Amino acid sequence: MFDYKLLAALAAVIEQGGFERAAQVLGLSQSAISQRIKLLEARVGQPVLVRATPPSPTEVGRQLLNHVQQVRLLERDLQRQVPALDEEGMPERLRIALNADSLATWWAGAVGAFCAEHNLLTDLVVEDQEVGLKRMRAGEVAACLCGSERPVAGARSLPLGAMRYRALASPVFMARHFPQGFEGRRLARTPAIVYGPDDFLQHRYLASLGIEGGFLHHLCPSSEGFLRMTEAGLGWGLVPELQAREQLSSGQLVEICADTPIDVPLYWHHWRNGGHLLAQLTDHLRHTARQWLVPL
Repeated sequence: MFDYKLLAALAAVIEQGGFERAAQVLGLSQSAISQRIKLLEARVGQPVLVRATPPSPTEVGRQLLNHVQQVRLLERDLQRQVPALDEEGMPERLRIALNADSLATWWAGAVGAFCAEHNLLTDLVVEDQEVGLKRMRAGEVAACLCGSERPVAGARSLPLGAMRYRALASPVFMARHFPQGFEGRRLARTPAIVYGPDDFLQHRYLASLGIEGGFLHHLCPSSEGFLRMTEAGLGWGLVPELQAREQLSSGQLVEICADTPIDVPLYWHHWRNGGHLLAQLTDHLRHTARQWLVPL
């Protein structure tokens, strides 16, 4: 039989990024959390954590975290069916991984009414759409919005649509680097703006123009900062069309090569046995995301 106090300690250490914060969340001492992790490892006969900064789960740790996530969701269903078990009508909570550009554009509009109606709180973990699925694989989240179609074991994926990106720059940037008009062959030698080392969208765009290899770039791990840097003329960047409509309309930003958008598919991943609330959220997104996303 599982000792869920031990599993709760494991989940808290991973979700909070360390033993000290896990202890605060669970109302225990850091020593007590450490002892629970050691006892769990003694019972399973192998380590459940890689003790780094922040800690990460081992393979067996990931399996235990997946189990904890699904048990939490099923417990919420039971509380809904047996009101006496509900803890004073406390809000329900889902931990979700999603990409920064969705968070900066359409996500709040899509889920705002749902969260209010269902008394739902969300813990959002921001990851690039190319790598967000690793959070589900690690058992850290109940659902994930990312660019990968293939679900992890025990989960399903639902295509929601695609985010349309356009390669934009300020007029000052264009005048500085392309005084005679846009030339694709020169693009790799002009500064780009990239969200992070796992962001390969600019590589895909350059490849679509027949440009291979490396290119000059800034790294900016902030969706809002990315837009601000583009407006300031520090570089060109692939910006969500949803995020830059006002700047395009005013002429503050221009498309570096006319009418060459790139669409990034977005898939909603969720546990098969994730309970009633997660199923409701999934159905809600199925119908509302289309207001903002391009059909696949």
